[in-house]
Amino acid sequence: MEESLPVPPLQPIGLPGNPASTFCFRSRLPLPVAMRLGVEETLGALNSALGPGGPVWFKETHARHLRARDFLAPRRALQARFGDDQVPEGVVHAIVGLQGPGVAPVLCCAPTPAGLALQLQRSAVFERVLCSVAAYAAPAAPTGPTPRVVLHCPALRGSPSTLRLSQLRAVLVADHLARILQAHKVSVRRVPAVRDPHMPTFLRQLRVDWPEVSEKPSTEALRNRAIAELSPAREAGALPPGTLGRVCLKELMEERGRTAGYDPSVDSCLVTEDLLSLLAELQEAVQAGAEGSSLGLAAAPDAGADSYVVLHVVSCEEEFQQQKLDLLWWKLDHQAPLTQKHLVCGPVKVTGAPSTLTAPEYYELRHAQVCKVSSLKHGKDLEQDPAWMEIFRVLSVATIKFEMLSTAPQSQLLLALADSSISTKGSKSGTFVMYNCARLATLFEGYTCSVEQGLYPTFPPVSSLDFSLLRDEGEWLLLFNSILPFPDLLRQTAALPLPCPTPGLHVAARTETVCKFLVQLSMDFSSYYNRVHILGEPRPHLFGQMFARLQLLRAVRDVLHTGLAMLGLPPLSHI
Repeated sequence: MEESLPVPPLQPIGLPGNPASTFCFRSRLPLPVAMRLGVEETLGALNSALGPGGPVWFKETHARHLRARDFLAPRRALQARFGDDQVPEGVVHAIVGLQGPGVAPVLCCAPTPAGLALQLQRSAVFERVLCSVAAYAAPAAPTGPTPRVVLHCPALRGSPSTLRLSQLRAVLVADHLARILQAHKVSVRRVPAVRDPHMPTFLRQLRVDWPEVSEKPSTEALRNRAIAELSPAREAGALPPGTLGRVCLKELMEERGRTAGYDPSVDSCLVTEDLLSLLAELQEAVQAGAEGSSLGLAAAPDAGADSYVVLHVVSCEEEFQQQKLDLLWWKLDHQAPLTQKHLVCGPVKVTGAPSTLTAPEYYELRHAQVCKVSSLKHGKDLEQDPAWMEIFRVLSVATIKFEMLSTAPQSQLLLALADSSISTKGSKSGTFVMYNCARLATLFEGYTCSVEQGLYPTFPPVSSLDFSLLRDEGEWLLLFNSILPFPDLLRQTAALPLPCPTPGLHVAARTETVCKFLVQLSMDFSSYYNRVHILGEPRPHLFGQMFARLQLLRAVRDVLHTGLAMLGLPPLSHI
């Protein structure tokens, strides 16, 4: 435990301006050997210590504030809770003595002009986290039953040559969601299986994991039901070639669709063999849940249509047609899931390229730009080297995914296609993240080489490291803003409102969270790495700090690799 100053007799701490507000109380409680520390658990305990009422405390993130405090209860919020009176002594006791599963150990709590400031026992937090890196660099295990999800992306029904950028955005959002959900042990079944012969190659190029077609499910039952529901010929009017007929959806719209938030102008749907084939595939995906999930997990005994949530990830141009398909499924299949939700991806606006740019053309443009920038950086043409070409392909996909996923999917995306947007110096780009991933690989490769040369000793047991030697503010910034909250961040990203007891057709997703997190982590690491020399002189008295720093950066590396895996991106060892 960290050394603490003598504590005066406890007395109430008042708000700033009160004479009683001069004491900073420090905890002398022993540190419990507990589960993984969590920001959410710590905030929950802090807010509970203040008594009944809404949340007051928040976690600091800015380096300037973290020099003095880790959490803050703002002065106005405390005044609203306690009036102009002093904060009760019992509250201060509770805050200083916080303990519990996942609660970070408190060092001291003090009133400031901004409010009640709290600082953690930082060296103890460093030790708890860095001695258990695996617990922080991976998604947290689910604490309860997980939903079953059928993830449907209608953009994958076509061919790459007709794939618009807004549809590509929906594809990448769906792939990212599938990875995040599966990492949290959610059963995910992805529909449709791609049928176009060129689509699997294009998806592998984009590192999108999506099933390919094996055989078409039978549509006979759905076709018979559809034929029975077709509108009379005199009402159907002229039908396009290949159309079986028109099914009226007005009655179903009034019964179910209007209250669920469907567009009231939806009144009928043209039925084609392709549409029935897709419905059969959705139907099969739900029914197959009884045999296990896409992860090979056993389904629960109550697995059935209503235990599934069908999430349609659609571009804004496709949503109206998807609403028709939802209602048609309900019309033709009385066992269709009651819960169908839409995640609608906003439009993509392009500058620096034609507005008709297709997804393959976008990829080729980015790939050519990556090759050009890399050739200028290295002073030679590397396009004949297979190893470098694989790196260029990864960088191209990283650029595309960070561009497409760094904005909330519901919002409009502005896409600038100039060469400058892919430079490793552009701190918000995918290439910048991959560049810092490679810098970490180079660091650990350098340490290994130095050990082989006899300059440094082998890495000691982590339990023997002295983490009190981590005193640089950049080190706390990396741990407190990136490593410690990472499992919570992944859980929040996977926390779609599923199952969906709330009314409404649309759901929101935070698929931009991981990209933004990785960019900020890369910026914080880059700033620290540029300023602090990790592999110092091979002198024994410097080894302790070097090992503590290496363990910290191991955690940074593992978190970065996990985040990239959620995007389907491999870590690079050099660029």
